[in-house]
Amino acid sequence: MSAFTGSQNVMPPSPYERLSQRMLDISGDRGVLKDVIREGAGDLVAPDASVLVKFSGYLEHMDKPFDSNCYRKTPRLMKLGEDITLWGMELGLLSMRRGELARFLFKPAYAYGTLGCPPLIPPNTTVLFEIELLDFLDSAESDKFYALSAEQQEQFPLQKVLKVAATEREFGNYLFRQNRFYDAKMRYKRALLLLHRRLAPPEEQHLVEAAKLLVLLNLSLVYLKLDRPTAALRFGQQALTIDQRNAKALFRCGQACLLLTEYQQARDFLVQAQKEQPLNQDINNELRKLASCYRDYMDKKKEMCHRMFATCEDGSTVGGN
Repeated sequence: MSAFTGSQNVMPPSPYERLSQRMLDISGDRGVLKDVIREGAGDLVAPDASVLVKFSGYLEHMDKPFDSNCYRKTPRLMKLGEDITLWGMELGLLSMRRGELARFLFKPAYAYGTLGCPPLIPPNTTVLFEIELLDFLDSAESDKFYALSAEQQEQFPLQKVLKVAATEREFGNYLFRQNRFYDAKMRYKRALLLLHRRLAPPEEQHLVEAAKLLVLLNLSLVYLKLDRPTAALRFGQQALTIDQRNAKALFRCGQACLLLTEYQQARDFLVQAQKEQPLNQDINNELRKLASCYRDYMDKKKEMCHRMFATCEDGSTVGGN
């Protein structure tokens, strides 16, 4: 009896299978695999952080992403545990540092599950994501603080209060960069209120004042953006009570006075700012702008006077024959 021995057809590994062989297992069950494209720096992302990321998601054998936020000029800040729906992406982000660019493979259990996400994602699909971590804000301390009662907040250690204020300011800076000036102002004001309420021992008061200075400078700038120069001037002057030679505060006060057409006061502030930073182009440009505005103002004033005198000379005397 003769036997026929046939050879089995062995399928070559797929692109994702080949890629997975050189990737790091970060979930412990090879459900989330990672390949670092560019190293980051600093601390790892904290579990309660809000992250600023660029990402693109790909299906195997497809060149174009099925999901991406790279077309946005400024990506949206997303909070871990709330705004990110893929468990694989959460785990991946927790393994990243600022500036890092990495490629991840997410098995179905860490991505879209057994059902997928019709019509884009088929059932039981492994997906690839490229993620760039631009920045993150660790809001755990801030979240914990605002969950406390007023009495408990008073007992919060000073260093942690300063960290909460810094987090509020960082959120404000993020909103400012997105041109969301009103929302940024509200974050800065929360930080300032927190610092105003905090009584520190004399030996630590300088830490509170240094934190206040940064927030006051932010408030002065954001009120300029909101076209509210009076408020910008007020916060700039408050900053000068902490540091009377602060070039940024002097500059912002000068800008505010220029918008208020208080030309002499604007010049005083800007000249002082220039003394502190003689090579600062923004300050020098603002002084040139002030000179131009003042010339235009004087020309209009002269023209108005000429018109008034011309009207008086052409007018008839009252009671004349």
